[in-house]
Amino acid sequence: MTAALLDGSAHAIAEAVRSGSTSAREIAEAALGRVKTRNGALGAFTDVTATRALAKADAIDAARARGETLGPLAGVPFAVKNLFDVEGLRTRAGSKINRDLPPARADATIIARLEAAGAVLIGALNMGEYAYDFTGENSHDGPSRNPHDLERMTGGSSGGSAAAVAGGLVPIALGSDTNGSIRVPSSLCGVLGLKPTYGRLSRVGAFPFVASFDHVGPLARSAGDLALAYDAMLGRDGADPAQAERPATPVSATLHEGAKELRIAKLGGYFANSAGPDALAALDALARALNAKRTVELAHADAARSAAYLITMIEGAALHLERLRARRQDFDPDVGDRLIAGAMLPGAWAARAQKFRRLFRDEALALFRDVDILLAPATPCRAPKLGQKTFVLAGKEMLVRPNLGLFTQPISFIGLPVVAAPAWTAGEKLPIGVQIIAAPWREDLALRVVSALEREGVVRAPVAKYA
Repeated sequence: MTAALLDGSAHAIAEAVRSGSTSAREIAEAALGRVKTRNGALGAFTDVTATRALAKADAIDAARARGETLGPLAGVPFAVKNLFDVEGLRTRAGSKINRDLPPARADATIIARLEAAGAVLIGALNMGEYAYDFTGENSHDGPSRNPHDLERMTGGSSGGSAAAVAGGLVPIALGSDTNGSIRVPSSLCGVLGLKPTYGRLSRVGAFPFVASFDHVGPLARSAGDLALAYDAMLGRDGADPAQAERPATPVSATLHEGAKELRIAKLGGYFANSAGPDALAALDALARALNAKRTVELAHADAARSAAYLITMIEGAALHLERLRARRQDFDPDVGDRLIAGAMLPGAWAARAQKFRRLFRDEALALFRDVDILLAPATPCRAPKLGQKTFVLAGKEMLVRPNLGLFTQPISFIGLPVVAAPAWTAGEKLPIGVQIIAAPWREDLALRVVSALEREGVVRAPVAKYA
């Protein structure tokens, strides 16, 4: 029964723990057992917090024995990208250099909130160095591997998070998304990932990359589990100056409302012209299921991607400049080279890119006067093989590392909320994702659409059969 629960939903686990049909300790032990037996193949976990997990599980079981009301995530195992502070662990952020830091003294805010809702932290997860990565290949910890094909990439930089969820190690994981680092691995590994509106969730205790783009959010195997995790993390954090002054608006209660009354359109232009046939087939499959017959264009999306790249390079280089000066040899060569290149770019270029950002945001918001949801590919192709440097797109040879984020970067650039949802086309063993994009602060609409697609069987995120 416990194994079946781990392959199912966080909601079912919490219900079983609350009812007493299983214990939080049994669930925690089963999850830790899976990490022990499966992580060697997946490379998802870099740290395991077994003692903490079992103590938390025992506390939940004791609270139930006393007749206390348990939280909505009671006994649900989760894990976090290793750029989140976990009390007692060094916050690696995928790097060699950060391993010399002292252990974190406190948990990141959103970890504390998930645990307050009853979730049980199992450990920390592999990631691309300093989150500057779309592949999931880490030169210090080794690559995370795609559970649907162990010779393929997870995508990054939240690659360990996607592998842990797709591989059935945990039902919920936390990631970060600067230019697509939740949505790219969600697409390649066949799970659901939520990038909330910029400023919605607290980033306190998350190692930064590009402060003006950084988002945090959950990955899961169902819209309901994404909603449970998201709701638990909501709320103002006075220690985060970038968080918006907005009331918490939970979404779980509205998932059943569906998508029939929503105005939904596909994004064409840049998003169609740069996509491979697999990405377009997935997009069309979801559009048909939603009866989305309109196609609209987000003007200047190509320029938005270029501007996002420019700001990323310049802000990222500024953050890491002292590390580059002192310990260049300890960076992943690909990451270090791009940061050095960013340090050489004129700051005036970033200022111009920020001005264009305001214009592009206005253009995007104008589309939402006529539509509620926009659909776009999440990645231009399915998961490349580990170590693969290039792929062919529209007859052109493209570099893998930067171009897996072709379609996610323009959306991150203006902070719109997105759910990446996996599609499975006939005869294919690998998934590919579609972005379900909403207007600012309307995470509820994107999640309603995904929930409706799940009920119709169009979107699904099964545990991979890789063992």
